[in-house]
Amino acid sequence: MAKEAKTNAMRMLERAKIPYTAHEYPHEEGQAVDGANVARLTGQDPARVFKTLVTQGADRNYYVFVVPVLAELDLKKAAKSAGVKSVAMIHVADINKVTGYIRGGCSPVGMKKQYLTVFDESCLTQDTILVSGGRIGTQIECAPQQLIAAVRGKTAAITQEQAE
Repeated sequence: MAKEAKTNAMRMLERAKIPYTAHEYPHEEGQAVDGANVARLTGQDPARVFKTLVTQGADRNYYVFVVPVLAELDLKKAAKSAGVKSVAMIHVADINKVTGYIRGGCSPVGMKKQYLTVFDESCLTQDTILVSGGRIGTQIECAPQQLIAAVRGKTAAITQEQAE
């Protein structure tokens, strides 16, 4: 069996000596899989699986937010955590140009440039979390504190309140 090629995200974690576990899941080539299905396909609690969202601030800079797959990013809270007036999601067509990744395979680790990255504070309640490994079909799991350190990120309450 051929060894799966490493992604930029995996190489960066290895360079930083951060242990991680790679998880593969089935997918159609080039087709993004929504976060709830990624959690199901990897057999994980959705509270431990995080999606990476890229925004652009009113100041024209890019900001990255990492939130649980079943949660919605609160743009006002996100902007406040980034210290800008407002942020808006970037267009899907711009993801590759900005990050070097494609939709469904965007990892907070190993982007073309290091952007301010904010993780939802709920990640700190988990021993490990999963984020995209840098391509569709691959997730990487590691301790949230180490992941945050790897991208020089921070945490804040950035998700919308969930209606019970």
